[in-house]
Amino acid sequence: MFTRAVSRLSRKRPPSDIHDGDGSSSSGHQSLKSTAKWASSLENLLEDPEGVQRFREFLKKEFSEENVLFWLACEDFKKMEDRKQMQEKAKEIYMTFLSNKASSQVNVEGQSRLTEKILEEPHPLMFQKLQDQIFNLMKYDSYSRFLKSDLFLKPKRTEEEEEEPPDAQTAAKRASRIYNT
Repeated sequence: MFTRAVSRLSRKRPPSDIHDGDGSSSSGHQSLKSTAKWASSLENLLEDPEGVQRFREFLKKEFSEENVLFWLACEDFKKMEDRKQMQEKAKEIYMTFLSNKASSQVNVEGQSRLTEKILEEPHPLMFQKLQDQIFNLMKYDSYSRFLKSDLFLKPKRTEEEEEEPPDAQTAAKRASRIYNT
């Protein structure tokens, strides 16, 4: 549960009250408001644990899950207050996502300027510029494809069908039977 928002100038920033899905399957039933919110902005998608989980599944299929994982790790990092924990988390983020030997390297400009020496004196916003780059990459690239994917469209259709009044469903079935016979 990430609790710190960062805003800069008048640009809209990524949300910080993020809840990461744990990868377990969920009921898959959100209110219509959930998928509608997901469709309204990447920020809203990332505020919903189910939205994050589905977006991660989508990015995994596109071989770019590291982008959202990096973004989430940076959000988690920003809420830390203990200096020793910050140092450990900063090194973990660097080694996992930014170093030349990173297991899940993200493609961002400026990562070469980060050295292990700077990791000794961490501060909550030290990854902010890189995080913003990844957010914009997701927002203007992956997110639009996600909204056209089955991982988004199937739950959206299910929600729309569940919202349809039972009388309308019965009338539609009757009409279908009448006209199809």
